Parts: sequence; structure tokens; C-alpha cells
Amino acid sequence: MESDAIGTAAANADISVLGLIADADPVVKLVMFFLFLASMWSWFVIGEKLFSLGGARKKARQFEDAFWNGRTEDLDLRPGAGGDAASRVFSAAAREWSDARRVTPGSGEAAALVTRAERSMRATIDRELGKAGNGLGVLATVGSASPFIGLFGTVWGIMNAFLNIAQQQDTSLGTVAGPIAEALFATGMGLVAAIPAVIFYNKFTGDLTRFADQLDTFSQDVLVRLSRRASDPTRD
Repeated sequence: MESDAIGTAAANADISVLGLIADADPVVKLVMFFLFLASMWSWFVIGEKLFSLGGARKKARQFEDAFWNGRTEDLDLRPGAGGDAASRVFSAAAREWSDARRVTPGSGEAAALVTRAERSMRATIDRELGKAGNGLGVLATVGSASPFIGLFGTVWGIMNAFLNIAQQQDTSLGTVAGPIAEALFATGMGLVAAIPAVIFYNKFTGDLTRFADQLDTFSQDVLVRLSRRASDPTRD
């Protein structure tokens, strides 16, 4: 008889995803809803970063190739101009680049010119990296907090399972199956939100580091060329 009751309770229980959500405790529902929003938010950031970071690195390489190959006729090198990170880094020092031919070689003015250019480009690089890194904090937060939020839902669901046992004085599967299933589902949602966020956070952090190295290398090359240009105005 007891086995028949267990079988009947299990048969009548709706263990589908929608059923688990609909029958969940209000607190567990709130946890699931929060984890769903966190997952959607992280995927939005992931999609935006896949395009923006890759596009920024590609455009920077194209500008560098055109600049160092002397194809400057199609480039807007005025201060404040430029639609990509590398061009904006150079534009920060464009005034010094133009003034380099008019300074006295070996003078303090030439050294000050290079120093101003270095500071301007460093500030621009910092701004570009800050702009490129927008949203990574979201991925870090979702990746670190989602498992614990899901664990809270799990603890709450298991607590409800024990309360059901205490209220009904029944330890059968039908009494605890629903709350335990809800608890495990909350854990699963926490992992579903956290795992992609952690993976792509690590990927984008690496991409951002390589982008920073790319801009730093370009700025150092510009400074070397600027120093030569200031020390010998007849040299390009």
C-alpha cells in the first residue's frame, strides 16, 4: 500500500521545468528569476564584447599597418580625430608630432615634447582600455555570485522538504520530491549562469591584456619615431 501511494504521488507530480518553476516556493521562484536575469545580462555582455573587443583590435591593426607603411593620406591624424583606438592614441600626440620638425635638436624643448607625447598617449590608452573593459565587472559578479545564490535556493528548498516531513509526518518520496527537485533546479540555474560568465570573463580579460600590449607597443614605436624626428628634423 505504501509503495502504491508513493507511485501515485510520483505519477501525479509535475517534474517538468515549467512545473518545477510553477510549484516552487516563492523564495525559490525569486532566486530562479534573479538567476535568469543574471544569465541574460551576462549573455548580453558576452555578445557585445565578442564584437567590440575583436573589432577594436582589428581596426587598431589596420591603422598601424597604414601608418607605418606610409599610407597616411587616407588617415585623419588631427588631434581628437580617429574612429579606432590606435588612431586616437596617435591623435593624442599629433600636435607634438607636427611640432617635432620645428624644435631645436638636442634642446630641452625636444625632450619636453617627447614627454608630453608620452603622457598624452598613456592617458588615452588608459581611457581606451577602460572603455573596452566596460561590462567585465558584470561577468565577474555573475560568475562569482550565481553559485551562492543558487545554493541559497537549494538550502531553502531542502528546508521546505524537511518542513513537509514534519507537518505531514510522512517520509515518503511524494512528500519531499517536489521541494528537493526545486532545490536542485535552483543549483543548476546558478551553475548555468556562472559557468559561461567565468569562461568568457577569462577570455575577455586575456583579450584586453593583448589589446593593452598592442596599444603600448604602438605608442612606444611612435615615441621612438618622434624622438628621432625631434633630434633630426630632416628625418621622417
